[in-house]
This record gives sequence, structure tokens and C-alpha cells, in this order.
Amino acid sequence: MLPLPADIFTEPADVSPDGLANLGPLRRLAGVWQADKGIDINPKAEGPERRTFIEHIRMDPIDPQANGPQLLYGLRYHIHINTPEEDITFHDQVGYWLWEPATGLIMQTLAIPRGQVLLASGKAGPDDKEISVTAKRGDTAYGICSTRLSGTSVPH
Repeated sequence: MLPLPADIFTEPADVSPDGLANLGPLRRLAGVWQADKGIDINPKAEGPERRTFIEHIRMDPIDPQANGPQLLYGLRYHIHINTPEEDITFHDQVGYWLWEPATGLIMQTLAIPRGQVLLASGKAGPDDKEISVTAKRGDTAYGICSTRLSGTSVPH
């Protein structure tokens, strides 16, 4: 663990502006990706519904982000999924993949326009080829938050 400065507001002075070069294990994810062979199996009362989908992912490096002494490099991403038979969006997701080189902390944020958000975390080294993050519903540090389904009661 790196020592903290005298105050928590002091930002690092020697920040490299090259976000792509400093992404560590996230570097391989940068770019635009597309696949047209995804299969979604959706549970239905009459039995599972199976649909093919087309997935488009764009991951762009962002400028380094200082949070007091913490320095993060990352990717802003957008995932858009539709089906061959429909022009409307099947799934849409935006967020960030972040890496803190000093500690190896990996974070993923995401938002889905059905009232769902997530902040997940894990650890990874600069050359790791596998990344794993976790979050727990209701956790205030690394958690998942969702709206209630329409028609359900909301506590006061």
C-alpha cells in the first residue's frame, strides 16, 4: 500500500496523459467489437424463448482520473444489442472499466436503462489476461441497485 499524502486532496503530480498506454490489463479491451452470433435464452411461462442477437461494443480510453491521491486509468464503454428481426434496441448498457495501477484495483461501472446500476471490483496485475469483478446487491461499496418492478410496494 502506498503512503497517503498529508491530506486526502493532494493529487498525483507525475500523471502520464497517455490513457491507452496505462490501461494495464484493460488495454486489450480498447476498440470496437461486433458479433452477430449471440444467443439469448429468456425464461417464459410457456417455456424458454431463444433469440439470436447482434452485439456492438465500443470501448474508448478516457483521460487519467485523479481522486485525491488515487489515480485511475480507464475505458468508457457502450454496449448496444439488437436482433436481426427488429430495429429496436434489445439491450443497451453504458459504463466504465477502471484500473488503479498503484493497487491493481479493477472496477466496472454500468447503467442499464431499465433502472439498474452496478459498481463491481476485483484485482488484476498490469499483464493479466483474465479479469474478474464482483458486486453484491445492496452493498454500499461494490453493489448492485435496481428499481422495483411496477406494481410492487415501495417501503416508506
